[in-house]
Amino acid sequence: MAATSDFSAAKSLEASGFATLLDNLVTRFTQYRLYRQTVNELSELSNRELDDLGLNRSMIRRVAYQAAYENGGA
Repeated sequence: MAATSDFSAAKSLEASGFATLLDNLVTRFTQYRLYRQTVNELSELSNRELDDLGLNRSMIRRVAYQAAYENGGA
């Protein structure tokens, strides 16, 4: 009887670990998609439009990274 409950507890722990892993993967994928989308959209802007936003081309990847990963973009 004790072995059965231990086995069930281990299975439950294993399932929650997998769920956590899956959740982390989904979060990372969502963040990466936001990063790529932001880079693509900012790259399509003209230099004048970027200047109006206070940006230049060398800042695009940093701004996209901040939007996706540092500011809770996901």
